[in-house]
Amino acid sequence: MLTQWWQKNRQRLVAHYCQHCGLALEAREGSSSLIWLLCRRCQEALQVPRCRCCGIACLQEVDYCGQCLTSPPLWRHLYCVGDYTPPLSHYVQRLKFNQQLHQADVLAQMLAQQITSDVEAITFVPLHWRRQFGRGFNQSELIARALAKRLGLPCIGLFKRTRATKAQLGMSRKQRQQNLTNAFELSEINRYSSLAIVDDVVTTGSTVQQLCKLLLDAGAKSVDIYCICRTPEPHSER
Repeated sequence: MLTQWWQKNRQRLVAHYCQHCGLALEAREGSSSLIWLLCRRCQEALQVPRCRCCGIACLQEVDYCGQCLTSPPLWRHLYCVGDYTPPLSHYVQRLKFNQQLHQADVLAQMLAQQITSDVEAITFVPLHWRRQFGRGFNQSELIARALAKRLGLPCIGLFKRTRATKAQLGMSRKQRQQNLTNAFELSEINRYSSLAIVDDVVTTGSTVQQLCKLLLDAGAKSVDIYCICRTPEPHSER
């Protein structure tokens, strides 16, 4: 009862400001924490036309962009929140490098609003054990588990990173593909026909492409990609 009253009245009692543009937030109904995070205009600014297949921004929304028609990826659809630019990049960085683990739920909440596909289970991009030990967590796993809870789906760790790879910042698509060759394997038997792979940032798609192949070779019929940021800019995925 008290929680409902606070949700209804806190805009009147406490000043709230958009964490991106700094303008005062307008009063809005709803229980989503996003209405106290970004103003309506900043949330709408994240919504740009994209290719439904690869997720790259386009002049208008299309099922397949020219690149996907010429060289289609192994996955079916890619869903994202936006490009790797503020404010999204700030939230991802706070999660990964500032140990603000609550950001995983915020990001999952944003991502859940974009997803329209129907899959049986969610999995996630793995970290090598040394990197995960140093960081203390896998940010993609945290987002995946928060997202799975919101969507009412099982979340399972299906992949293992078999070797440490070089940081991919500044690498070309070809160099990334070579860097990731034989870097992953299935750690569990896949029992699902349709799955989604969660990652925080997808740039060239080399990482998720490798994981898609493993799932399809193991009997999956379709794979979707769920990520926070989809950008063609040369930012590192891992």
